[in-house]
Parts: sequence; C-alpha cells; structure tokens
Amino acid sequence: MAHTLAGRPETVTQAKVLKLLRDEGPLSRVELADRLGVSRTTMASEVSRLTELGLAEGAGPAASRGGRRSTLVDLSSDVRFVGVAIGATTVSVALTDGRLTVLGQRSVDMDVRLGPEPVLARALELTHKVLAEHGVTRPAGVGVGVPGPVDFHGGMPVSPPIMPGWDGYPVRDALARELGCPVLLDNDVNVMALGEQHSGVAKAARDFLFVKIGTGIGCGIVVDGQLYRGVDGCAGDIGHIRVEEFGPTCACGNTGCLEAFFGGAALARDALAAARGGRSPALASLLAEKGENGELTGADVAAAVAMGDPYTVQMIRDGGHRVGWVLASLVSFFNPGLIVIGGRVARLGHPLLAEIRGVVYRRSLPLATGNLPVVLSEMGDDAGVVGAAALISDAIFAAP
Repeated sequence: MAHTLAGRPETVTQAKVLKLLRDEGPLSRVELADRLGVSRTTMASEVSRLTELGLAEGAGPAASRGGRRSTLVDLSSDVRFVGVAIGATTVSVALTDGRLTVLGQRSVDMDVRLGPEPVLARALELTHKVLAEHGVTRPAGVGVGVPGPVDFHGGMPVSPPIMPGWDGYPVRDALARELGCPVLLDNDVNVMALGEQHSGVAKAARDFLFVKIGTGIGCGIVVDGQLYRGVDGCAGDIGHIRVEEFGPTCACGNTGCLEAFFGGAALARDALAAARGGRSPALASLLAEKGENGELTGADVAAAVAMGDPYTVQMIRDGGHRVGWVLASLVSFFNPGLIVIGGRVARLGHPLLAEIRGVVYRRSLPLATGNLPVVLSEMGDDAGVVGAAALISDAIFAAP
C-alpha cells in the first residue's frame, strides 16, 4: 500500500493528542479528555477532525469503565517518518511509523569528510530504497542528525570541526527539495538525546544529560522534558572543553580538548602508537592481522580490553577519568536527574562506565549525586535514527 503525506494538526489540543498517542500508544477518548483537561464533547470533535486529516484512527473499544464503552484512538497507521543519522564514518536511514517504531533500516560506511554532495547523495539513495521497500510514496517528514554544530533555524552546519566542506551547506533545504516533504536538521547528539527520551533509558527523566562518545564527544541537554540547544545551537559541545593546558592538537584547532584525548580518532591514534611501540601485545597482534597499512579502531581497543590487556585497560581508565572530570563539573552546575552514556566508544562498556561513575561521584557535590544514575545507553545505533524521527514528528505534530 502506498502511503501519502498526512495533514497537520490545527489546534493545540489536537497537537497534544498526537504527542500523547505517539509516546504512550492508543488511549480512549475519555482518557484523552481527562489527561488534557478538556470536555468529552471537545475531545470527540478534535478526534473526529484528526481522523479527517488522516492523522488518527479508531482502534477498537476501550476497556469498560461502566456506562457506554469509549473508543480507543490511535495514530493513523499510514503516518510514516524517516530518520537519517549521518555520523563521522557511517550513514543510517530508518523508516518509522507514527509511534517511531522502526519498520526498516539501512546503513553504509561513509566518511563524512568526503563532503556534503556525495554523503547526501548516499543518504537519499538509502532513503529511497527504504521507502520503496515499504511502499511509501512520500513520508510525513524527515529528521537528520549530523556530527557537528548546526544552525537549527537555518538548517545548515556551522564550522563543523570534523566535517570539512559542510560549513553553511543548506542540508535541510537540499533534502526537502529532493524528497518533497518537511525536513529538519540538528546536531547528532541532540538527536540521540531525543531518541533516548522517546524509547531509551531516559523515558521517565525530565532533566538529563546524554553524553555521546564517538569520533567526537558531545552532550545533549534536556531540561524539563525539552531539548536545550543554546542561543546559537552549540550548547553541550563538551568535547572542546580543555582538560589539560598542553596536550594533543584537536580538530577544532585548540590543544588539550577532551575530544583530542579520548574521541574515537584519538583512541585509534593512541592504540596504533601502543601497538607499534610494543606497549600492548594484544593491540600489536590485532594490528598484525590487518596487514601492512592496517589501522586500529575503537572496536579493536574493546577487543584488547576483553583480552585483559593491561595497557588498553589503562587507556580506557585514563579516558574515562577525563570524561568523568568534565561531567562532574556539569553535574555540580546543572544537577541532572540522569546521565546516559552512548556512542560507539561507549561500547567499551563497563570498564569505561565504572571509571566515569567513580570520578563523577567523587568530585561532584553529594547532594547532586545522592540519587544520580550514570548508565550506558541500551539503544545502540537506533538512538540516532529514532531521535531524528522524533525531531521531525515533534514539528509535524505541533500546533500551527
């Protein structure tokens, strides 16, 4: 079946109904009226209008509460969103239903440094494939995350350190023109925070930090349930907080940044040096398997840690210590209810988490850490694509 673009809500109540159905599943008209504090008559007419707009549909009778049985209301089964996660080394595209359940997904390895034209061409190719596989002619909207600072209102990256050639490129408008539907662009960490908030461990948290440790290091900030972007869209750029006066040169041009010590590229650099310098037998053997011009990755470091290699274990502890040091300052400043650690480097898992936790709990105010969980994301690669779909659904399901 070919799905077409649905309408948009026309009132604040309709917008609230759509977001409740998206986040909580089918609800009866009575429950919706009670939750939103409107009369049942008002709710009946709002739901009827949403049905006419192609955004909602009946989902059978609700459980009896005495008297006439209310009808369950659900999002239209025709609503489709696309989430595009452009990382430093991969492009992933997912098709979701209105409730942001992933229906189909495709990923390819792709270096973001190749520039906007080839990377976006590949993202469009994947999008068209996923849409065709599910008989969708045009989605309700597309959300996109990229690994650098974004002018959210302009829909373009701004001086992104690890994305040469992307500065000021009109990503949002270029994709909207190609796909014929609304598109929104944001920083990948913000998008991942939205994914965690919708279907990850942060579902019940109102105030939390999502820390992504991948090629770059960044932090999504959610305050009272809303993503906080800052005045220019670069809030949470913690990878460029200086942790040592003198240190390796960072992609941003400064020295001693957190990212220059412990981002994915830094980890690969240090692993290669350790393998060649004979400091890590495990990394040396992994490098030997890759041939003459082989490179090591975060996954190789994780493998060496799993082998109990003392040098790599110490590398992870040093990196975790620096991340924890930065987070401890943020905890004292922001007092979040939860910290979620995600991204590819975070797959180093519990040795990394234990070090970050230890430093945060030791260095922050006891009042701020008394009941502060610091946990690993359980969403893997889905946080980015689900969050991108959440980003656009928030806009589509918003009152005019």
